Amino acid sequence: MGDIPTTIEQITPAWLATATGLPVDAAEVEQIGVGVGVSSALYRLHLTGEGCPPTVVVKLPALDEAAVFTSTMLRMYLREAGFFGELAQHAPVRVPACYYRAVDPDTSHFVLVMEDLGGLRLIDQVTGMSIADAERAVDGLARWHATWWGQAEELATRGLTVSLGDEIYKAVLPLVFAEGWEKLNAELEVPAAIAEVAPRWIDAMPRLLDGLAESPTTMIHGDYRADNLFFEADGSVAVVDFQIIGTGRAAYDLAYFLTQSLDSVHASSHERALFDRWLAALAAAGVDPGDPGDRWDDYRAAALFCLVYPVVAWRGMDAGDPRQSDLARTMLERFERAVRELDLAELL
Repeated sequence: MGDIPTTIEQITPAWLATATGLPVDAAEVEQIGVGVGVSSALYRLHLTGEGCPPTVVVKLPALDEAAVFTSTMLRMYLREAGFFGELAQHAPVRVPACYYRAVDPDTSHFVLVMEDLGGLRLIDQVTGMSIADAERAVDGLARWHATWWGQAEELATRGLTVSLGDEIYKAVLPLVFAEGWEKLNAELEVPAAIAEVAPRWIDAMPRLLDGLAESPTTMIHGDYRADNLFFEADGSVAVVDFQIIGTGRAAYDLAYFLTQSLDSVHASSHERALFDRWLAALAAAGVDPGDPGDRWDDYRAAALFCLVYPVVAWRGMDAGDPRQSDLARTMLERFERAVRELDLAELL
């Protein structure tokens, strides 16, 4: 295929036709995903050509250099390309079909051409997810965890995932967290409960990750949240964004999902019931999740670690963009609820 495109302008109809085998005659570009994620740039291409799908989604590295640096250091582009190459076919929930993938580990050049799931129902994370949708998402997450239960150590060895205990996290996260925290404090109002725990987060981070990397492990999605989930007509969940698939304890995904995709009122009222639903769904899928108390401890540790998401993401976010600032404020507000109600400061 030759060189990997580095800009959307290089994704021409001729390139698409050669890369995907689709008979593309013309392509109209629309940027999407602004204010939803910061590690990549996303585009919807409206295709013309007999036998072509009406649209595809193209994913390229982020437009922000700081986000590209973090994504490269954490092998995020490599992970997503590897997922579509070797793991997507085993996913127990719907994921996009991949028409083309390429990544250069030396340059961070990366491109995916994927099925467009935009016709499915999407929930705005800032608005928050209903309990009915959350139940379906929890059921899908349990099936995901059950599929790779006990197999994820081997995936990390092969480089398809990165273990939560990998030294790369301990090397990179203190730097990017500190940068994000400084920028966040300068540009947004930080809730008092977060201002209390964040200064101690870096010291606690290695211990939290080591605990979440211990057996029993599975393949975690790593960014299982409303903005990355779609719902089909029958209510079943479809999932996108596999840049931080990892090896770790399954409650990691659940904690991030429940603390960030439900508004604070729904989380307060339904958090424990949804946790119990997840345990029951794992058991129904043939997995013994172990002692519920231990899994709840995992859940709380993961909830504390997940402060990393809004803080690090803010390094590449624009305070002047309404969706990005709304998402960051929403994540901080919901994390503040988790700090109080789960007594997360106790874990520091």
